[in-house]
Amino acid sequence: MTDLMKAYQHCESIIKEHSKTFYKAFMLLPKEKKQAVWAVYAFCRQVDDIVDEGTDPKEELFVFKQSFAEFLDGNLPSTDLMWTALQDVFRKYEMDVQAFHDMVTGQEMDLYKKHYYTEEEVLHYSYHVASTVGLMLLPILAPNNKDALREDAIALGQAMQITNILRDIGEDLERGRIYFPIEKLEQAGYSVAELEMHIVNDKFISVWEDMAEEAEKLYDQAMSSLDLYPLHSRTPVKGAAYLYRAILGSIRKKGYSVFKTKHYVSSEEKREIISQI
Repeated sequence: MTDLMKAYQHCESIIKEHSKTFYKAFMLLPKEKKQAVWAVYAFCRQVDDIVDEGTDPKEELFVFKQSFAEFLDGNLPSTDLMWTALQDVFRKYEMDVQAFHDMVTGQEMDLYKKHYYTEEEVLHYSYHVASTVGLMLLPILAPNNKDALREDAIALGQAMQITNILRDIGEDLERGRIYFPIEKLEQAGYSVAELEMHIVNDKFISVWEDMAEEAEKLYDQAMSSLDLYPLHSRTPVKGAAYLYRAILGSIRKKGYSVFKTKHYVSSEEKREIISQI
């Protein structure tokens, strides 16, 4: 087995372990494009893990940024197989380097900012941590239409990140983080203290639904230009969007229990969604 094949297998094992939804959606791509997606995911995952699990995240992120600068200069910064795979991706596709930088900036926000007050702040954060991933993938998924698809790819990332936020309220609270816009809660007459006490009432649900509606509008926007993707990319993008959007329905069905339960779309539901696409 060549080093490059080993590198791609390493990236595949990372996405397979950490994001079954994306893995399932992008399995439908041709092999070369599928492998490129795995490599981009492995890059993003590494940054995410540094911020969430690193022993000295600020220092580790600084080192990672130096490694990325070295990589962009044409060198392999370490023996980490992710860089080997990513180097091959950068050779084959016209990658959006700024999107990679913006994603790292977004993850870095988590080291300095724990509370979000307005919907605008949430959308700004969501662009950096999620929309950037879509922009990284566009040269792989739709090389001829990447500029025309840019705004809708940003919308899809924001929709998915808002979905994450609406699903992970309890988990984020445990880390001292509130991505749910505090200003909106307070305007509805619901306090941060109530959030910390895990109170689900009509006021909480009204704000949750307000944010879910924003996510659903963004999903609709993202899907409006689906025909600009080549046929082989269309189904994976649609699949990822539909699988993620279904999380909102799952939360509603389970009575908005977002403080103690991590909501997933079951394997059976995933199969059903994919079969309808």
